Amino acid sequence: MRRVRFRDTAGTVRGGRWTTVEGEAVVTAAAGPYGRIAFGDETFDPEEVDILPPCEPTKIVCVGRNYADHADEFDNEVPDRPLLFLKPPNTVASHDSTVTVPAGKERIDYEGELGVVIGEQCRHVDASEAENVIAGYTPLCDLSNRDDQSVEQNWVRGKAFDNAAPLGPVIATPEHLDDDATIETRVNGETKQSATIDHMIFSVPELVEEITTYMTLEPGDVIATGTPEGVGPLDQGDTVEVEIEDVGTLRHSVNFPDRR
Repeated sequence: MRRVRFRDTAGTVRGGRWTTVEGEAVVTAAAGPYGRIAFGDETFDPEEVDILPPCEPTKIVCVGRNYADHADEFDNEVPDRPLLFLKPPNTVASHDSTVTVPAGKERIDYEGELGVVIGEQCRHVDASEAENVIAGYTPLCDLSNRDDQSVEQNWVRGKAFDNAAPLGPVIATPEHLDDDATIETRVNGETKQSATIDHMIFSVPELVEEITTYMTLEPGDVIATGTPEGVGPLDQGDTVEVEIEDVGTLRHSVNFPDRR
């Protein structure tokens, strides 16, 4: 099942299922993520409703250098334990949104990633039990302000600016994700990143165990599992797509306020 949150034409926020009927995407109002109740079996054209972020995280826990080739392209060492940093709730942006990035920056990069959505409050989760706390998976773009990231240690300016984490449009339940699923990022239709998630240095269960050793994860929190090689800069009006095989495709554009 692929779950979606959306605002219908009456302005009501609903939870539902994203399905495909004869090749066309259809949104059906139904029980949404985490027990939200919608309003029957109405169907909606995704182009006629506002697709919202599929979850409302209290935090996004991000993993750096989790693909060896990505570490190499920045001449960084592969870490011996997951390199973690946080994106707060203000970074969340929705599918089909236009993200206005901070003004006066030379380089804002795309980073396509697999997002792991947590389904229940959890702490001290063993890797062997990680699947029990995962609600599903979603595409995510970790937008990165390289100007400031390169000169600060905590990456607040580099990673935590408003709308720096577009995600969605759906949460696909775990059975949709194969161990060797493809992750691909396209900019204006041109493929920039292409890898399989089995190339991650630290697996999803290992990440859940490591993160919950230090902090409680809440329902709707997201783990951004790292990006493969091929990251690069964006420019005014670019459209980014992050596709996770059999999960979904996130699409958003970018606006540079000083490049219009």
